[in-house]
Amino acid sequence: MTTQNVSSQIRPQDLADDAIQLVRRWLGEAAEIPADASATRLAGVLKDPNGLAFTVGFVDGVVRPEDLGAAGKALKELTPLTPKFLAAPLRGAIGLGGAFSRPLPGIVVPIARKVLRQMVSHLIIDASDAKLGKAIAKIKKDDVQLNINLLGEAILGEAEAERRLAGTHRLLERDDIDYVSIKVSSTVAPHNHWSFDEAVENIQEQLIPLFRKAAAASPNKFINLDMEEYKDLDLTIEVFTRLLDREEFKHLHAGIVLQAYLPDALGAMMHLQEWAAERMAAGGANIKVRVVKGANLPMEQVEAAIHGWPCAVWHSKQATDTSYKAVLDYALTPERTKHVRIGVAGHNLFDVALAWLLAKARGATAGMDVEMLLGMATGQAEAVKREVGSLLLYTPIVHPEEFDVAIAYLIRRLEEGASQENFMSAVFELNENSALFEREKQRFLASLEDLEAITADGDAANYRVPEPNRLQNRNEYDEAGAQARVEALVRAGYEGFENTPDTDPDLPGNRAWGRAIAERMAESELGSELVESSRIRDAKGLEEVVSRGLAAAEEWQALGVEERTRILHRAGERLEARRAELLEVMGSECGKTLDQGDPEVSEAIDFAHYYAALGQEVERVDGAKYHPKKLTAVIPPWNFPTAIPAGGALAALAAGSAVVFKPASAAARTGAVMIEALWEAGVPRDVLQYVQFGDRSLGSALVADERVDRLILTGAYETAVKFRELRKDLPILAETSGKNAIIVTPNADLDLAAKDVVNSAFGHAGQKCSAASLVILVGSVAKSKRFNRQLIDAVKSLKVGTPDDLRTQMGPIIGKPEGKLLRGLTTLGEGEQWIVKPRPVENAGPLSKDGEGGVKLWTPGVRAGVRRGSEYHLTEYFGPILGVMTADTLDEAIDMVNEIEYGLTSGLHSLDRDEIDRWLERVQAGNLYVNRGITGAIVRRQSFGGWKKSAIGAGTKAGGPNYLHGLGDWTDAPVSAPAGAPRPAAASLLGAAERAGVSGEELEWLGAAASSDAHAWEDEFGIARDASQLGIERNLLRYRPVDATIRLAADAPVHHSVRAIAAGLAAGAKPEVSTPVALPEPVLEALEAAGVAVRFEDDDAWRAHVARLAEQDGPNASARIRVVAGPSREAEVAAVYEAADGKPDIAVYGGEVVRAGRVEMLPHLHEQAVSITAHRFGTPSRISEGLV
Repeated sequence: MTTQNVSSQIRPQDLADDAIQLVRRWLGEAAEIPADASATRLAGVLKDPNGLAFTVGFVDGVVRPEDLGAAGKALKELTPLTPKFLAAPLRGAIGLGGAFSRPLPGIVVPIARKVLRQMVSHLIIDASDAKLGKAIAKIKKDDVQLNINLLGEAILGEAEAERRLAGTHRLLERDDIDYVSIKVSSTVAPHNHWSFDEAVENIQEQLIPLFRKAAAASPNKFINLDMEEYKDLDLTIEVFTRLLDREEFKHLHAGIVLQAYLPDALGAMMHLQEWAAERMAAGGANIKVRVVKGANLPMEQVEAAIHGWPCAVWHSKQATDTSYKAVLDYALTPERTKHVRIGVAGHNLFDVALAWLLAKARGATAGMDVEMLLGMATGQAEAVKREVGSLLLYTPIVHPEEFDVAIAYLIRRLEEGASQENFMSAVFELNENSALFEREKQRFLASLEDLEAITADGDAANYRVPEPNRLQNRNEYDEAGAQARVEALVRAGYEGFENTPDTDPDLPGNRAWGRAIAERMAESELGSELVESSRIRDAKGLEEVVSRGLAAAEEWQALGVEERTRILHRAGERLEARRAELLEVMGSECGKTLDQGDPEVSEAIDFAHYYAALGQEVERVDGAKYHPKKLTAVIPPWNFPTAIPAGGALAALAAGSAVVFKPASAAARTGAVMIEALWEAGVPRDVLQYVQFGDRSLGSALVADERVDRLILTGAYETAVKFRELRKDLPILAETSGKNAIIVTPNADLDLAAKDVVNSAFGHAGQKCSAASLVILVGSVAKSKRFNRQLIDAVKSLKVGTPDDLRTQMGPIIGKPEGKLLRGLTTLGEGEQWIVKPRPVENAGPLSKDGEGGVKLWTPGVRAGVRRGSEYHLTEYFGPILGVMTADTLDEAIDMVNEIEYGLTSGLHSLDRDEIDRWLERVQAGNLYVNRGITGAIVRRQSFGGWKKSAIGAGTKAGGPNYLHGLGDWTDAPVSAPAGAPRPAAASLLGAAERAGVSGEELEWLGAAASSDAHAWEDEFGIARDASQLGIERNLLRYRPVDATIRLAADAPVHHSVRAIAAGLAAGAKPEVSTPVALPEPVLEALEAAGVAVRFEDDDAWRAHVARLAEQDGPNASARIRVVAGPSREAEVAAVYEAADGKPDIAVYGGEVVRAGRVEMLPHLHEQAVSITAHRFGTPSRISEGLV
């Protein structure tokens, strides 16, 4: 029997009682050691009910901002939360500072920051040359070694990565430093996570000089590759092993970190053990693994929630504790520590005691170190050190001018001290508080009790090594289970909808899958056959398409909603099954990189399932009956060649309509592959017809055909204008252009803001209607060297290339630039200058040129000095260009945004509650984003659609609860819900109607309508609903009142007129009423009291009124008209379109007046999706609670 097997027979469970006794002794010894004053003070602060909120708020709000005024405001707001534990002089200083922080921030804020730094000085060392040496000399002793980790600004680009790496080089050059930690993510600019192999090579190249420096020192110095996020686990291990496999580092002793809160930890340790044994057998040195519980739990939870992935970490703290013990159980044998030295890192004395006793019992103490964090529980650390003989302290250092970058580290430490789940929350009381000791003892024993389920009897052959929580593998599609999933979705209905998870590029199976897709892109011909076979070449062919669609519509509607729902859910399954093909053709045809394309496929799948469920919902609207239209034309764009086309087609199908689908010619093949998936699902080919036109005039003929009931368009506003010129009364539902801005205030996290601005501006080369074309810097941010440096570094570091190169972060534009895009890329306006000048990239492979050989690959551009009212301020360019504007105040910045005639997406970066509130109230856009990027809307989570010229037609949002409402017609139906009181704003109008002579069934009808409005308000329109409930991000759909014009025709029944006006009042709007006939006096009086303007206009005056509305241009050009009429309704609606000359900005609601509030209130409401990041480094943030 080997020594290893003998030693492993000594089980950790056998040592439990001894470990508990050793902990008691250590606590007794620690109680005799004077506690660090700063640590004691901080621990006391964290025990206060407001302690964590105060300290985190202080670090983030007072220390972080560059702007002293912003810091002063935060200090004033924090003063009421000042913990009572603080000594009276400190409390008084903070109170005095709060009082004078606004008038005298230059004096007060530096003092306040100094107080905070002193409070955490035991946790982080000053990295300046003047102080670092003294600090090291004070801490480092023969039995205390230091593991130095240099903190720095967020790595957004190559320059900052090089600066951080250079700083670590300087540390290794010092005589008093022999051990450093560095994360692989700190060595290079952020990489595309699909490019694993390339990233490994790049990181190796950056680290080789550092490792050479360590190897050249005598004795060798030690480099530890730190671990942070799960997505870097495989990457870090691969970099580490490849580096040490190099002949020049064969004899270098180096280390890596494993985090036990990952189920992957034990498997990773076993892999490293096998690799290290082979390395030593070949004459190489051993390695070291630092075993920690895990330091990034909150952000792992954020990552999982945002993407819909299983959380990478264990489900409970107890499971993590068991995992930690399992890794040590495996690793702490003499045979294994010969290959892999173990650093037992942590402050849980029970775990440290167990590890020490286990190593002693197995004869492995020579291969084990105990590691702790600088400044944490120093008395206990000293007691442990006396027992084990030495201690290694993890020692973060930071330059004083960059102290704010330590926020994330500090917040983690502060949370550990405050969380009742964490051992550190009890660290100062364990010796005296028997209840706390018993709590931690029982937690220790419980985790030990679970150990056998993993490491069995200690023989590795009998281990049950945990699988990772994330097992997604896109190479495997569960075809057999598809039908069962479909039936479950049909039964679950609307409430059962869940978003489709994106592909996780950091999993090995997915990486191989993605690489194979990229390799096929350049030669891909997917979809070509259907494109060619579906080309319509003459009017006869078009007539056949329209006739076929009209006939097929009857069969589609006859299937019934449940069967249509089933087919559309199957469509979602088929889209998933063909995810790889869609990514291949999108990359080949439209330049979509995998990181941009994969979420788009998920969105298309979401549309299938969401609209399928929504189709069930429209059948259940109380107070109205839904009538499908026969034929819908869907004309989607090329920039989202899968999701938007799928969304339009699926919505129309869910609404019961047949579809003529004509994708953009630049995305024809992608559209073909998508349509084939829907056909496979069971959508009849005559119901969903794919067409391309041999002549542009045929497309015009389709649009102009009166038999086309609806047109779903995504494209430029100018396209909607052209279509309306072909047919003035064409019912268009369109998402058109966007000129979107992100405002950055002095209260922003500038690193996060720079990152989000760059991602929002240059994702898919800026070819998103939601892209950030402008960043507006408020106040001191305009002069912030840090923001400017980080922005430019991030932009210049973007890897520009074609999608078949997995390193690419910004791909090509759709074709050789021309017109306004070429002007935007090459021509500056007055006062503007390039801070990053765009340029064409020649000879970058076949996917970098368009069909005519034109260069379509350009580097990104950033222009500064954009002036208010200039061409660049107001024009959408749709390409990789970002303009920088400045404003003195937030209100001025909001004015700049609102002066743009589009209102699609808009962003704010600020951590100030008042600023967020002000912006949310004033900014005019359909999708609002706070402290995050402004692109990447997700179905239901952030339903998508704009205001002003960004939306044409009904104004309902794609991927939202009302989208299907505009795709059919409504007729009145009884209200079945219990009667309720009307909305207060509408109540007096109902009484006036009765006094005006409305009675009997008509009065009862009106009361039911008012009751339905009240229900609709309570259930939908009057609330801000967060359907996704992510917690770490608030995603709310809210409704804002719109003052529409209501035209009452001469034959409009009084009760219908009152009902339509009451709907507007119930929505909180103040509609304007136009009527050719006198209204009853009581109704007029009620309207006057409600603030509703009434115009008496005959038909000529009304047409002139509409014409004036249509003449308006700019940001206030949009208008809504609700037509109320009797038998003349069709003629009245047609007259409005004619008077408006078909202008797309004029939305006409001409349907029958119905009792359903869910239908009748919509013309008076703007939908607005608000997405707010609700965490700081994973810690919940309540800054926006109550604002929406």
